[in-house]
Formats: sequence, structure tokens, C-alpha cells
Amino acid sequence: MAYQHRVRIYWEDTDAGGIVFYANYLKFFERARTEWLRSLGVGQHRLREQTGGMFVVSATEVRYLRPARLDDELLVTAQLQAAGGASLTISQSALLQPAGTVLAEGTIRIGWVDALTLRPARIPAMILEAVNR
Repeated sequence: MAYQHRVRIYWEDTDAGGIVFYANYLKFFERARTEWLRSLGVGQHRLREQTGGMFVVSATEVRYLRPARLDDELLVTAQLQAAGGASLTISQSALLQPAGTVLAEGTIRIGWVDALTLRPARIPAMILEAVNR
């Protein structure tokens, strides 16, 4: 089952045409991924302090199907698609509420890196265990 995070659309999220600016869906996806990890006990700030590593986005693929508008409420999902030794691939969607119409969907790949050098590193076992539950 996918993790679900609610987002309300504000003026700052819209473009001159009154619809959500396309890049903001990546922000919504980021918030949902962060809250998903937090719900699993994986706080990213604490992890960086404890392990010296952090996640960075290494690839995105997003399809925009319908626009969201001012005051819309979205349900943004995050679900693990694949876990490797140094990266996670997460499927994400933004659904208009309450109808559940899919507005945008995508796949985001996040890689684990050493926080100082930004070189790829192996994801700590405790994270892999948490996301694979």
C-alpha cells in the first residue's frame, strides 16, 4: 500500500494561467517521500548526523495528465518500486481529492551518497530494512 500525504494548492503553487506550475509536482513528491521515510522511522536529518550519508535525487520521470488549481486538495502517494544497494526507486502520484483523479504520476530514483564527498555509497541496512517492511 502506498504512503499518502495531503497537499493543499496555494497561490504560490500556481502559474500565470492559474494552474499548478509543473515543477511544483516535484516538490509535492519530495514532501511525500520525506514523510513516507519519516513514518518508517527514517528521519533524514538524524540519518545524516548518525551515518554521514544522505539521499539525493538522481533521476525523475513525470507524466502530467490533468492540471491542479488554486484551493484543490491533492493526495500525493509514495511507494517503493525497487531497492538496490545504493538507490531506491519510488513510484509517486498526485490525485485530486475527493474524486481520486490522477493529475500527475512519476518515478523518482534517489541515491545514497556520502554527505561530505557526494560520492555514491551503500544505503545503511537499517534504512533498507525499514523501506522493505
